[in-house]
This record gives sequence, C-alpha cells and structure tokens, in this order.
Amino acid sequence: MRNRRQRGFSLIELLIVIAIILIIVTVALPKLNKARMYAQETAALKAIQTLNTAQVQYNSQFGRFAQSLTELGPPASGTDNASAANLISSDLAAGLKQGYNFTLTGTPTGYTISAVPSVFGSTGSRTFFSDQSLAIRENYGQEPATANSKEVGAAAAKAGDTTK
Repeated sequence: MRNRRQRGFSLIELLIVIAIILIIVTVALPKLNKARMYAQETAALKAIQTLNTAQVQYNSQFGRFAQSLTELGPPASGTDNASAANLISSDLAAGLKQGYNFTLTGTPTGYTISAVPSVFGSTGSRTFFSDQSLAIRENYGQEPATANSKEVGAAAAKAGDTTK
C-alpha cells in the first residue's frame, strides 16, 4: 500500500485565498484613496498658511506684497532680493505642491492666493482661496473658491458654538 501525503495547496484553495484578498482590496482601496486625498487637501491648507506668512514677511522686508510665487521663492543664484526673497520652497514657488496648483496674484493693496486640485476628485475635491485678510475659504466642487466662499472650518465653528 502506498502512503500518499499531500503537500502544498490545491488550486481551489489558492483561488479562494486570492478571492478573499481581492474582496479586502476592493473594500479598502476607496478608503485609502479618500484618506490620501484628505491628506493632500490638508497639505494645501498648510501651504496657503505658509504663503500668507511669507507675504507678511515679504511686506515687512520690501514694503509691498509679492506679485507672484517666484518673488517669494528662492533665488536662482546670488543673495535674496525682492524678485526672489527665499521665503518659500522651490516646488511651491513653481506653483505645484502635493497634488494642488497654486497661483498668487499681487495687487497694489494686497494679494490673492488660489489652490485647485491638479486632478479633481483624485488629488482633491475642494478648491481654496485666501487673501491679505488671512482667512482661508473653500469651495466643494470644481468651481474655484472666491472671497465670497465659505470660510474653512466655519461649519465646525458654528456646530461648536453654544452661546446662542
């Protein structure tokens, strides 16, 4: 009589394991993408805060607000000056950071900052706006946020307000 021992797994057992793994991935992947998108939106908010701080510093040093991101960025060579004050990183000065496109427009009395996702729905689902008032505003959707958009955190602040 032959004593036959089975070693390894049968094809059916391997297919069942692969099916279970695929089900887990199918459930977890959307949550992972949503978490990554939220992290990129949070990074965009921090970048806007950095730009606001850089504008305050720039105004203090040069007596006016910067007219573009490159004026806040590092100089190509030489020392810091009004056309390259070295107040922000080179990637932010180029206008692209962590899935968001940033634009800064200077005016005689202030500035505006706009941040929109590079790929809407993938790198972000909100657009942001800020100006010399330092308030950051958001818009859910592809329409760029403006000075009339809802302030970031306004809904949370109202929910926590118990003075009424």
